[in-house]
Amino acid sequence: MSWVATFRPEAQIDVLEARDWYERQQQGLGDSFKDSLDHIIVRVETMPQMYAVVFSNVRRGKLRRFPYVIYYRILSDRIEVIAVLHGSRDPRLWQERVS
Repeated sequence: MSWVATFRPEAQIDVLEARDWYERQQQGLGDSFKDSLDHIIVRVETMPQMYAVVFSNVRRGKLRRFPYVIYYRILSDRIEVIAVLHGSRDPRLWQERVS
C-alpha cells in the first residue's frame, strides 16, 4: 500500500514557523530545513512503521540535520502528521493535539 502524509493545520503552522525562523538566521537555511523535513516525510510514507510508537499510537521520527521531531500516526487511509516541533519542546504541546 502506498501511504500519503497529510499535515494537520497545526503541523503546517509548526513547519512554517520553523522554516521562517531558520531563514531569519541564515538565508537558505529555511529551505534546508524544509528539504530535511521532506526527506523524513518520504521515509515515513515509504515505511510508516519504521519509527517507534511514543504515545497512544503516535510515532516519532527525528530530522537528521535539525533538532526537530515529526509526530505522526498511521490511519487506515493515510498518515496524519500531528506536529513538527523542536525536540526540547514540552510533549504536552503535541499530545493535546491527539484526539
